[in-house]
Amino acid sequence: MRTRRGVCYPDVDDCRQMMKTVFIRKRRCDSRDEIDFTGHKRRRTGSDKCFRTDYFDSLPDDLVISVLCKLSSSAERPADILNVLSTCKRLNELGLNLLVLSKASPKAFEVRASNWSDSAHRFLKNCAESGNIAASYTLGMIRFYCLQNRGGGASLMAKAAIRSYAPALYSLAVIQFNGSGGSKSDKDLRAGVALCGRAAFLGHVDALREFGHCLQDGYGVRQNIAEGRRFLIQANARELFGAVSAPPSPAPGSLVSWNPPEPHPANRFLSEWFGERGGCPGEGLRMCSNEGCGRPETRKHEFRRCSVCGVVNYCSRACQALDWKLRHRVECVPVDRWIEEEGDGDVADGVNDAMDES
Repeated sequence: MRTRRGVCYPDVDDCRQMMKTVFIRKRRCDSRDEIDFTGHKRRRTGSDKCFRTDYFDSLPDDLVISVLCKLSSSAERPADILNVLSTCKRLNELGLNLLVLSKASPKAFEVRASNWSDSAHRFLKNCAESGNIAASYTLGMIRFYCLQNRGGGASLMAKAAIRSYAPALYSLAVIQFNGSGGSKSDKDLRAGVALCGRAAFLGHVDALREFGHCLQDGYGVRQNIAEGRRFLIQANARELFGAVSAPPSPAPGSLVSWNPPEPHPANRFLSEWFGERGGCPGEGLRMCSNEGCGRPETRKHEFRRCSVCGVVNYCSRACQALDWKLRHRVECVPVDRWIEEEGDGDVADGVNDAMDES
């Protein structure tokens, strides 16, 4: 049979073969190429295939939380966790899981004082409420000294101390020794010695040194010179071990050729917080002269002054001993010369009061 132009119609078998060939070619085209918005064919790449297949969604939540716990416990900076939280919605939700926050290392929430905000406060609070004792201690120090929330800060530090966190025990001992947050009559030497002794038995170097001085001087406890010297020797041995294991890079003006102990993130935050405010916590108040401490006075003449020069102030004997090794030994000038240069009777009375307290 022919058309009007005289062309013969194709055979039925030929039509079937032609349709089959077109279908096969179309399948190959769809499997290898895809049409872009301009109508041209584009070769698929390996990245496109991976993008279309998301294996992360098929992972169970328990496995992802386990990985995030390992990450938070080994984090060296807050960015290690923040980068994960900002990746996707699922990681953001699982990264704020209570189990993940409870495993976070102290450096994971080491916020700088210049970056302090409500969100940072909220994140620290969530970590503390999840059972993270380091977060409880850090937030407690910030509330007690920086935000002047004495009751809330002491409560958080006590929460960490109950779980035998040595820095919290020692900080509460310093508060008891000085009567911080109250008056001079609020000092409780026996409670301070008990807290300091508990921290010392846990291996805290500053607590070992403070407890040793208390035993030597009979300060808040029955005097025992031999036992006090034993604790001081143990503190020096632990300090020496930390110095030998760390690479030597002495600080400018330091008399020793080893690094001082790295301060806790809470102490570093206090130093930065009050450093940005001119190093003055308030009118007539002073800072602890040990650079790694950062504790301020909560009332006038709370800290002890150096009995030789009367220029520097320390919240504890441990800070005084460490600062003496690092720098104050070459800066200390006898108090008689200092009084002659100042010529201020009020200051001299303050020095005498501090010497009487010590």
